[in-house]
Amino acid sequence: MTKFGIQQDLSAHMTYEASLEALEDANLSMNDIDAIVVSSIEVMSNGERQKHSASAISSLFQIKAPILSVPAGCAGGGTALWTANRLCKTSSYRNILVIGFDKIVANTSKSVTDEILMGGERIYEQSEGLIFPAQNALVAQQYMLRYGATTDDFALVAYKNHQNAYLNPKARFYKRAVTLKQIKKSPVVASPLRLFDCSLSVNGAAAAVLTKEKTDIEIAGSSLFVDRLSAFESEDMTTWQATKLAAEEAYKQAGVAPDDIDIAELHDAFTPVEIISYEDLGFCKKGEGKNLVRKGVTNLNGKLPVNTSGGLKAKGHPISATGIAQFYELVKQIRHEAGERQVSNVNYALAQNIGGAGSSISVHILRKVN
Repeated sequence: MTKFGIQQDLSAHMTYEASLEALEDANLSMNDIDAIVVSSIEVMSNGERQKHSASAISSLFQIKAPILSVPAGCAGGGTALWTANRLCKTSSYRNILVIGFDKIVANTSKSVTDEILMGGERIYEQSEGLIFPAQNALVAQQYMLRYGATTDDFALVAYKNHQNAYLNPKARFYKRAVTLKQIKKSPVVASPLRLFDCSLSVNGAAAAVLTKEKTDIEIAGSSLFVDRLSAFESEDMTTWQATKLAAEEAYKQAGVAPDDIDIAELHDAFTPVEIISYEDLGFCKKGEGKNLVRKGVTNLNGKLPVNTSGGLKAKGHPISATGIAQFYELVKQIRHEAGERQVSNVNYALAQNIGGAGSSISVHILRKVN
C-alpha cells in the first residue's frame, strides 16, 4: 500500500506503487498475473477526468487479461477481495491481483462531501443534506440512549486508534501525537460526533495477490452481505445485520468462533461504528461493546487488539483502498513485520469493511499456515 495522506500523486502512480509492492512481496511479475480485480469510485471532483478503470489499468501495466471493475463505495476493497477469492477458488486463474485506489483530497470539502453523499439514499437523505457523519450521528444517538454509552467511550476509540497510527509509517497520523483532551475538545460535526470521531479522507492505493499456490497465509473465511440503503430502514439502527450475517458465514467457513480471533481491523469510519461492530461480530454481547474499550481489551496490548494500523480514524480512509489496506496490516502482523505496533501470537485475523451506514459489509478471516 502507499502511504495514506493528502499527497497529490496521480491515481495511476499510487496504483503502480501499491501493485509493485504486492508483486514483489509475492515474488511475481505482471506476466504471472492471470486476472485483475480493481475497485475505485472513480472520483469526479479530483480533476483527473478518468473513468474506465479496467482499461486504464491495462494501459498502465501493458497487460491484456480479464480485468473486472468492482465499484462498491467504501466497501470496495473488501468486495474486490471477496470477488477475487471466489474467482481464485472457482476458475482456472492461478494468480489474481486485487487493487483498490481513490484520490479523494483534491478539491474543496464541499465538492467532495457532495460527491460522497451520492452513496446515500437520494430522496430523503440527500435532499435533507444527511451526509454520512449525520447518518452515523443518528445511529450513535440511538446507541447511547439504549445502552448507556457516552461520548467519552467514543473518544477512547479515537485515542486508541491515534496511538496506533502514531507507530504506523503508512498512516496519515504517523508520528503526529493527539491527546485525549484534543479529541474531547474538538468541534462538534453532528452531535454527538466530534471532529475526532470521524475518519480521515485521504488519497491512497492498496493491492494484494491471491494465489492457488501454497503460501504462509490463507483466506479461511470470506463473506459479503448487502442490506438496506438507509440505516433508518432497519428494525434496529444499532445492529447492522449485514455484519452479523457476514461474520456468521465467515466464522463457519473458517471453522472458528469469535473467541479464536487474535486481532482485527474494523471499519471505524466513525468511532461508534467500531463499538457496534464489536457486538455484531460476536466479540461481546449487545450493549457491552463500550466495556471493551473502557477496559482496554482492544488496545494494542489488550486481549483483542483492534485497528493496530490506526484504522480509518487515524491511518485514513481512501474509500476503495481501505478494505485491502486492512489485509495489508493483518498480513504484516501475522508475519511479525509490524514493527513497534507488533502483536504477539497472531494465528487468526479478521477484517471488516463497510459501505454506507451498514449497507454493504464484507468479513474476511485470515489464518496463519504453519
